[in-house]
Parts: sequence; structure tokens; C-alpha cells
Amino acid sequence: MDKRKIFISPVTRIEGHANITIELDDNGNVSDALFHVNEFRGFEKFCEGRMYTEMPTITPRICGICPTSHTLASVKACEMIQGIQPTYTANLLRRLMHIGQNLSSHALSFFHLSSPDFLLGYDSDPAKRNILGIAEKFPDIAVRGIRLRKFGQELSERITGKKIHIMGIVPGGMAYPLTEENRKALLEWIPEAIETVQLGINIIKKFHEDNPEMVASFANSPTLYLGTVGPGGEHELYDGKLRFMDGDGIILQDQLDPAKYLDFIAERSVNWSYLKYPYYKPYGFDKGFYRVGPLARLNVCSRMKTPLAQEEFEKFKHMSGGKPVHGTFYYHYTRLIEALSDVEDAERILNDPEVTSLHIQHHGRWNYAEGIGSSEAPRGTLFHHYKTDETGKLLKVNLLIATGQNNPSMNRSVLEVAKQYVKGDDIKEGMLNRVESTIRCYDPCLSCSTHALGQMPMVIEVRDRKGELVKRVERN
Repeated sequence: MDKRKIFISPVTRIEGHANITIELDDNGNVSDALFHVNEFRGFEKFCEGRMYTEMPTITPRICGICPTSHTLASVKACEMIQGIQPTYTANLLRRLMHIGQNLSSHALSFFHLSSPDFLLGYDSDPAKRNILGIAEKFPDIAVRGIRLRKFGQELSERITGKKIHIMGIVPGGMAYPLTEENRKALLEWIPEAIETVQLGINIIKKFHEDNPEMVASFANSPTLYLGTVGPGGEHELYDGKLRFMDGDGIILQDQLDPAKYLDFIAERSVNWSYLKYPYYKPYGFDKGFYRVGPLARLNVCSRMKTPLAQEEFEKFKHMSGGKPVHGTFYYHYTRLIEALSDVEDAERILNDPEVTSLHIQHHGRWNYAEGIGSSEAPRGTLFHHYKTDETGKLLKVNLLIATGQNNPSMNRSVLEVAKQYVKGDDIKEGMLNRVESTIRCYDPCLSCSTHALGQMPMVIEVRDRKGELVKRVERN
């Protein structure tokens, strides 16, 4: 049967460039929807032939939003090749930079990219439904979001001198210490940062209260979940083991070594996207789709490690009676619970007497041909896998990115929301914004280090069975 198509190109208010195709049947109902990632960067291939020791300086350039996660995964792979571990103080500084990056990314996602929908409305004027519109109508919220992101970036800058594309995390530890002056300067941020995150939590919970049907029904299909946890199942971003959970809350596998990720994760290519389809091997391609990121991490973990975040976590768990929360819309809420944990954990680390120690690096050399490192990026679990020859030159590089692991679920979520909101030939801009916002829930990082500033154009065309144009909606 011939079908009509709606093209959303590009998807707006995300990091990177992507399109959505919505196919309609003869009755104007959605029959299919696809999320296309149409950019290709090739980091894995052009790293071949380089020395493995170069990777911690190359990989921060993969992403302008989560360079620390890539650096940490890379450095851990290098440390596996060398057979060494970082010092205690180096681990403190790495954790500090990592949670700072997580906080900065979550602030960007919520206050800059998603809050225009919550505060201005999904059907509001698209010319103002952006951070500039927020600054005009809610100036305090806009400034707070910017400052929260600044605090996250300063957690790196005060240690290494750089906010993004950071340097200084090296095999065996850190190249730079934290000074007492910078430690005190960072501690001064804590009260404001906690207040701002709690403001964000109040905003999203108010939206939940005012729109219960939308929140409950928004792409609510069960999936599997993957996240990193500590020895007792506690929430962990920097260094832990992996836990897989099914849609009913049953732990499928726990305390998995990230270095053995290929034993339980496989990937398959699809013909409409440069983003692969990863899946949980024991369940196979058809049933093994899983999600990563804040929603997945809070679904799989048993508790948070900080008091304020734990209090909010208990409210989150209560919503589903302790079982996994499947609604895609809850990515926003869980992202803010993590942000609260980040600020509390930053305060804990900054008050550790060893955080300004100068014992920040162990030294090593090439000892093993293979190294695998993992960390929890803002968008989910990240893996770096390097194979070298006897000189340390890279023979193969595999990067399993968090956004790629969410790709199957993003496609399914887009289809579910499109079926719910897109009806007939009279396509309203607000309908399509709801479809786009499905992707913003996942906060994908597609182009990684390149971003569009301001209002991106969008053209939607509806054609009949003969391919003739029925309607065209253009946004500049």
C-alpha cells in the first residue's frame, strides 16, 4: 500500500543533527516512524595506527558535552593495557570532574533544551519556544540554568584549566592537582547549585501534576535497562559494575565486569541510520532492546549515595511501587535527581582532606595488548575498547556510545508518540513538537562536538499516494 510521509528535518533542540520520517496510511493514521541519524564521523577508524597513549588526548574531542566520560573510559582502557591503577587523590579529582560534567550536561538538557516545552507550552510560538524565550519570560530560571552549567564546568576548569575538551586525566592518575584556593572557590557554589536543582525538580513535578495523562502515556512501553552500580547496588557514575534489569524489575545479571561487555551486548546495523542497534545478547535482537541513561540508572540501582537525592529517589520509586518506571517522560525527573546527587557528592569530595594532595599519579608502560574502559556518560553507559600490537600501536578501536544503545528505544518511542498525537492531513506544529520532544527526553548526543545555535529550520511535507504535495509547513 502506498503511504504518505511527513518529514521532520532536522529534529530541534538536541545535540547534533537528525531527521524523523512519519508514514501515514490512507486514513491519515500513523503506520510507521523512523529516527534517522544522518551524520558520520569515523573516530574509530582514524584512530587506528596511532599509539594507545594518544587516546586520552584525542577522545575528549569526540564530544563537547561529555568529554570527561570519554577521557575516563579511554584512560581506564589505557590503564588496563599498562596494568596500573590511579592514586586515591587522582580518583577523587576524576570523580569531581566527572560529576561536574554530568551536572553541566543535565543543566543544559533541562534548562536550555527541554524547559521551553514545560514553561512556555508545547503549542507555543516556535520562534520563542527556546532558551531566549525562557530568558524573556522567566529570566531568573534562565540565569540559574546557565550558572548551574557554569558550576559543572568549573569543576574541571579549576583542576585542569579547561572547561571542555579537557586535558590532564592521564593513565595512572592526574597531571594536575587541586589547589586549596580552587577547592574553597568550588565549595562556595554548593548552596546555590542545590537550590537551582531543586527549582528544576519543582518545575518538572509541577508539570507532572498539571499533565498526568500525558506524562503517564508518553512512550510508556517496557524495555530492559542497563546501568552501573556499586557493590551494594548503589547509584554509581565513575567506577562500578554493570547491572541488567528486565521490565518487571528482575535483575537479569549483576556485578558484570565492564571489560566483558561483548559477552552480553551485540550490535546490528540498520539501513536508514548511521547509528547501530545494540541489544542484550541473551534475549536476541527482537527482544533484547535496553535503555541506558538517567532513567535506566535510577531503575536499576538500589539507592542513591547522598541524602537529598535519596529522598527524591524514594519518591520516584514509590510512583511504580518499586518496579521500573517505563515512561520516557521520566528521563527529565531522573536527570534532575542525578544532578542533585552530583552537587551533594561534589561537596563530599571537596571536603575530603586528601583532595588537595600532590600524590596524583602512578606510572606504567605497555604490558598487555588489549584494554577496555567504561564510565557512565550523562546519556548512559559508555565503553572504549582498544587492541594494540606489541609496540602499543592501535590495531582496532571500538566505541560503544550511550546514545547508540538508546537508539532502538528512541525509534520505538517516536513511533508511539507519533501514533498518539499525529492525526490526518491537518498537521499542527505542536503535534510535531511533541514527536521531537520524545528525542529530547533521551537527550541524545549525535554530532558530539558540533552544535547548532538558535532556531533550526524545519520543513514538513505531506504527499498523497501519487506523490503530489498536499501540504507544506516550513519553519525558518
